[in-house]
Order: sequence, then structure tokens, then C-alpha cells
Amino acid sequence: MKSARAKSKIWIERRGRMVTLLCVAFMVFVAASILYFVTSKGLSTFVINKASIADFLFGKEWDPGKLDKEGKPVVGALPMIAGSFAVTLFSALICAPFAIGGAVFMTEISPKFGKRILQPVIELLVGIPSVVYGFTGLSLVVPFLRDHFSGSGFGIAAATIVLTVMILPTMMSLSVDAILAVPASLREASLALGATRWQTIYKVVLRTARPGILTAMIFGMARAFGEALAVQMVIGNSAVIPKSLMEPASTLTSILTMGMGNTVMGQVENNALWTLALILLLMSLIFIMIVRILGRRRTFE
Repeated sequence: MKSARAKSKIWIERRGRMVTLLCVAFMVFVAASILYFVTSKGLSTFVINKASIADFLFGKEWDPGKLDKEGKPVVGALPMIAGSFAVTLFSALICAPFAIGGAVFMTEISPKFGKRILQPVIELLVGIPSVVYGFTGLSLVVPFLRDHFSGSGFGIAAATIVLTVMILPTMMSLSVDAILAVPASLREASLALGATRWQTIYKVVLRTARPGILTAMIFGMARAFGEALAVQMVIGNSAVIPKSLMEPASTLTSILTMGMGNTVMGQVENNALWTLALILLLMSLIFIMIVRILGRRRTFE
């Protein structure tokens, strides 16, 4: 009986390992397939259509159906790249103080009362679809900017405001987890040495949780960089480099969502859009690498 039970347990463990291995192998296969497909299609603009990488990255004119004097497609993606980085950086800079302040309030100043009120709000903001954010920005933010500032209301400023609200719950929830991970003994030691509560929060808690807070900022920036629908509805979708925050602009995701359904696979226009998708994929990988580096630094500290 014992030997039969032992063999049964060994078989169950082996079967569990096999199932786990198959699941992991399937995930790796899917990720590698997506990476290969996007890379192969994205490089078609340079391999098949003979476009210049320098012109693609630094060119200011986007018209894939048009050829220049050398017979190469006009695919200057600098306006979209600049627009994506602009809305990402501006929204992160605005959102970071609110996210850190809200996390400190929830965990250090009023843990019970603040968490009981703010936690449902954060969960509600996370669950709201992107189209709702975009429609709200289109109905409220764009008219407000149009009435109180110059321009049509569409542009970097409107997209920044919408993205700030969208990435706030992500940054705040991850910042809360980072602050809660700080050992209570550090707080007690700081207070025992005569430090005030604010000195303890600033000098001890935030500095100890800094790698986790930076990780939260990077995750928020990654979501802002890859957001498509909400940004498309409020940014204006003009493939030019704006001279001010109130002028219409475009991002990589907005041009992709507008053009992918109107092109034919294999044409220059379609290949150019896949190259934009490749840039988005590479930026996602860069964000993941930064998060991994910060995570290792946090472990070492």
C-alpha cells in the first residue's frame, strides 16, 4: 500500500511538472512568435521598401504613399515618436507627486480612514475602460482648453491630462505596496532617535521605498506610452511636430489605430505601420528591462 501511494504521489508530481513545463513553453512560444512576427514585418520598410532608418527616425514628414526624389517612401516618424514621449513624460511628471502623496497618506498619515476611502476609488479608476476616459476628455477637457486657451483644444495638453488620470491608480497602488514593504522597525528606530513623523517619512520611509516607487513610475509610463484609444480621441492626430502644447499632434499608437484598418497587407503604408508597432514593442522591452534593473537593485539593497 505504501509503495503504491508513493508511486502515485511521484506520478502526480511528474504530471504537475509536465503540465507546468508545457504552459511555460507555450507562453515562451507565443512571446517569441509575436516578437518574430512584429520584427519581420517592421523591418520590411527598410528591407523591401528601401526606406532609410535615419529618415524614418528623424524625418518630419509622414506620407507612406508618397515617394521622395530617390524613390524611397516618405516615412518620417519623428512627429509621432516625439508626441509619444511628450505625453508620456508630461503625464508622469504631473502624476508622480499625486501618486506618491496619495500613497503616503494611505499608509503613513491616515492608514485606516484613507485606505477605506481611497482604495475603492483607485479600484474604480483601474476598472474604467479607456474609451470612457477618452470620451470624458473629449467632452470636458477639450472644450475647457478650447474656451480658456488658444487653439482647438486638441493636442498634447489634452492627452496629458487624460493620461494623468489614467495612470494615477497604477502609480499609486504600486507606490502603496512599496511603502508597505518598508519594515516597521525602521520607522520605530527613527522615531526613537527623536525624528518627527515627517522626517521619518521623508528620510526613512520614502528613501527605503525609492526603488519600488521608481518601479511604479516606470509601470505608469509604460501604460501611458502604449495607450491608444483615449489618446487618439483628444490629441488631434496630426502627424506634425507641434509648436505648443495646444496644437494638434499625434502618437505612435494614434497613427496605428487610425491607419491599420485602412491599409492592405504588404503595401508600403502597411509596412510603415508595422515599423511603428516595432518601435512600440522595443520601447516596451526597454521599460521591462528598467523595471528588472530596479527590482534587482531593490533586492540587493
